[in-house]
Amino acid sequence: MPVARNHMSTELLTVDPSAPVTEVAKRMVAKDVGAVLVFDEGAICGILTERDVLRAVADGIDDATLVRDRMTANPETLDADDTTEHAAVLMIHGGFRHLPVVEQGEVVGVLSIRDLMRVVLEDSVPRGV
Repeated sequence: MPVARNHMSTELLTVDPSAPVTEVAKRMVAKDVGAVLVFDEGAICGILTERDVLRAVADGIDDATLVRDRMTANPETLDADDTTEHAAVLMIHGGFRHLPVVEQGEVVGVLSIRDLMRVVLEDSVPRGV
């Protein structure tokens, strides 16, 4: 069974909770990522996703809106050796599309619903002639 460590993204975009959401959104677009991990004093304290940014825009975001005001605090995490099936169950039941992946208490990656779709399709898509 596939494990998270083999399918997660390891190039992480991290931000401080005091960063303005407008600036973080620009960084997300530039890096083409759907979520950023929020760290405070070296530890993960939240996750800010494209969905959070969209809600902030709908509510009337301005330059004073900070990540801490819009992030999901204390996000669910996944162990690097957990299966992708376990990750899918967490995402479906939790209603989210990104999971920070940890190993020995340290964040080492992010697993997205897109990553899980690649796992599902890996064996079913023809590889050429």
